[in-house]
Amino acid sequence: MDRSEAMRALGDELVAAATASDWDRLRVAARALPSALRELAGRGPLTAREREALTWLRSAYEQAQGACARAARDLELRLDDMRNNKEGWIAYALGAENDPALEQP
Repeated sequence: MDRSEAMRALGDELVAAATASDWDRLRVAARALPSALRELAGRGPLTAREREALTWLRSAYEQAQGACARAARDLELRLDDMRNNKEGWIAYALGAENDPALEQP
């Protein structure tokens, strides 16, 4: 695989993982970047096509980074909501525990 194809494949993997909210897959893809880029850089100067692919990879990385930031903000809001409604959740759980209509067979 030539360098431009390799860089596009790296970027495609980042975008696919981020789009799917597959954080384990994204972690693996992101951790593979430094060594892959070092190996690709070791092959000499980049051609115009390869610089274009590197630009795509940078954009893909930024997209993935944005997806992570949005997911972190969403999680933070959800945790804040749960924290703010903690007493209500506990009361609901205790009420459900004592409600015979909610018992499972």
